[in-house]
Amino acid sequence: MKNRILLVGAILLSLNVQADTQDLPAPVKQIEKQGVQIIKPFTAPGGVQGWLGKFQDNGVTLYLTPDKKYAISGYMYDAQGNNLSEKIINDEIYIPAGREMWKKLLKAPGISEGSNEASCQVVVFADPFCPYCKKFWQAAQPAIESKKIQLKTQLVGMLRPDSGRYASAIISASDPAKAWHDFELSNGKSVPDLPASTPRPAWDQIQYNQKLMDGLGANGTPAIYYLNHDNKLQQIVGLPNEEQMADLVACH
Repeated sequence: MKNRILLVGAILLSLNVQADTQDLPAPVKQIEKQGVQIIKPFTAPGGVQGWLGKFQDNGVTLYLTPDKKYAISGYMYDAQGNNLSEKIINDEIYIPAGREMWKKLLKAPGISEGSNEASCQVVVFADPFCPYCKKFWQAAQPAIESKKIQLKTQLVGMLRPDSGRYASAIISASDPAKAWHDFELSNGKSVPDLPASTPRPAWDQIQYNQKLMDGLGANGTPAIYYLNHDNKLQQIVGLPNEEQMADLVACH
């Protein structure tokens, strides 16, 4: 239920960038040897030399003392208490990587509802037997019909032993969007014929959806994603509350 910019572990795991570390000052090199991946240098306020890096899937900032003998790992604050380190970590790592993750979500095959002219695009990971997924789907219908959002559902199978079979049946239907619509509208009573064995394309899609969801750091459904007006990837895990739903529909 928490709305976050992102998904720290997934964002950093997807980042495969490393700076040329040959000319690093000795103290920074020692920190690098301890497992910190150096990404890029930057100049901090006050003329302090800094380096952006990551350690155990977390963004870190390093600062060099003027005599270049010591390196400090931590946050820099200004006189008003603003965390300047957090800003550069967000601006240089999390936000750009979030946009790249969003591109992956848009490219992934899924069940689309709504107009291509909708103001906002929303992606949700859902299990066929997730009650909160159903409530979210119902709450989203007016926004879909009014072209405020276009919703794409990525089905996963995680809540029940037969979740995967139902997801596969819906994905394999001649019209997956209609099959999903009928399934949700009928409270799970209208189901396409369940295959004796899961077709390979449907299996691959469900597994890929699960991989995407795991990579985004979500551990439950619904897991909802969209870009806000600042092109920052937003995440809501669980049923959105009224404020979150309003922000989602407006892409805030």
